[in-house]
Amino acid sequence: MTDQQGHLLALKGVSKRYGGVRALSGVDFACRNGSIHAVLGENGAGKSTLIKIISGVVQPDEGTITLDGKQVTIPTPQAANDAGIVCIFQELSLMPDLSVADNISITTPPRRFGMINRKAQRARAEELLARVGCDDINPLTLVKNLPLSRRQMVEIAKALGRNPKLLILDEATSALTSADVHKVYAILHGLRDQGLSLLYISHRMHEIEELADTCSVFRNGQHIDTFSKGDRNDEQIVQMMIGRELQNVYPPKPIRNAPPPATLEVRKIGWDTKLSDISFTVGKGEVIGLGGLDGQGQRELLLALFGVLRGVSGNIVLAGKTEHVNSPAQAKSPAVGMALIPEDRKTEGLMLPMGVGDNISMAALSSMTRGLVVDRAIESKKIAEMVAKLKIKFGQLSDPVATLSGGNQQKVVIAKWLLTGARVILLNDPTRGIDVGTKQEIYQLLRDLADAGTSIVLYSTDYDELIGCCDRVLIMYSGRIVRELDGPEITEANIIASSLNLALTGQAAAGGHA
Repeated sequence: MTDQQGHLLALKGVSKRYGGVRALSGVDFACRNGSIHAVLGENGAGKSTLIKIISGVVQPDEGTITLDGKQVTIPTPQAANDAGIVCIFQELSLMPDLSVADNISITTPPRRFGMINRKAQRARAEELLARVGCDDINPLTLVKNLPLSRRQMVEIAKALGRNPKLLILDEATSALTSADVHKVYAILHGLRDQGLSLLYISHRMHEIEELADTCSVFRNGQHIDTFSKGDRNDEQIVQMMIGRELQNVYPPKPIRNAPPPATLEVRKIGWDTKLSDISFTVGKGEVIGLGGLDGQGQRELLLALFGVLRGVSGNIVLAGKTEHVNSPAQAKSPAVGMALIPEDRKTEGLMLPMGVGDNISMAALSSMTRGLVVDRAIESKKIAEMVAKLKIKFGQLSDPVATLSGGNQQKVVIAKWLLTGARVILLNDPTRGIDVGTKQEIYQLLRDLADAGTSIVLYSTDYDELIGCCDRVLIMYSGRIVRELDGPEITEANIIASSLNLALTGQAAAGGHA
């Protein structure tokens, strides 16, 4: 892109290398005033490095940056904020033990007589929360007591409080409920109409169609193309992103003439007011989906099964034997054989400063220990098997896992738990913020595991995933399973109707389970 007229921001010949990995290579890129510019590409394509350079988190090895027609350097995130560049990263920057109001004004709190003016700070938080359609959030609530979707809205309110000229959003809706997503759409369109420039990174094609004025595609650290919305169809965009045609996104499901033998039986699980009288089975080699509107107890159910929650009632039966799972250590023990792929890989799945290899072997070290010493030869062999199996891309095994792209980080989390040899795998929205190519690899991996006899419970906020991946889908509403959808009953219309606890209509209703 060579014409810089009307552009708020322009990059020329920008490159960045991390060790032996070239994250960006000679990139030319620009975004206009008063426009929503989508940046598309697989994980590892260079999108995250691009926005980190623009927002002052890292420095380019080569190239120039022009802002408002002037060549600039952006040495720190604070310098970026001072220049009017504000970034909302996929991994939230909120401090969980502080209140919503404290977080929103954490860098520039209103003061009176040298002290923080708590009344003004609360009023400011209320104003910004109302601006993002969240006036139901109490500004004095601790962030850690909010669900992830509400925290994401607080992050957006915090960003708007800095009065940006350029707002960068990295998977900003990945944790939001459907209602909040539409609020964000309206907010972003309004900001654009006020002259604000927005860079929008998303893997959700329907969001790009809804929001973007202009799209740029990156692949393998290079800028592939920039075009106006509507100039390319989804298939063409995906092919540019992955460098090949994408076929058969979801692997075929096996045809079963009879239900498989049960590996996991859940009997009358209850917890606090969040879960009530939940019973279901998962057969050997089955992929069971958890559906329903966000916040209906799906995440709590997975945590209860994995022994994270205290005070859970009911029983878990594995291969005919009742097990009392009171801790994650018990859950992952050979006697139980469970694994949980958590919702937030950054805070719950990985030790970010540690190396890639150490993260992969972490959960299974006890199986590689001889006496009191880890057998490094066995560890290295098992790590290499997981790297090959999941096609994990990295520089050196000793590189901090934080340096990997989001998709490769998620693969490391999955590899860590696969090494434990679990017979039941619980997954909490595992493809959130993952590109379409990596999603396809994960879908194939889940089906391969199921075909090998592993039982899988998959919670997803993506209806297409539930339809494409799952043999049966259990719909949750207000902490209960209200309907089971099986085979041809697993349709978007049935999932939505069941999620609202409405009666099914038509042919599917005849075979549905209440």
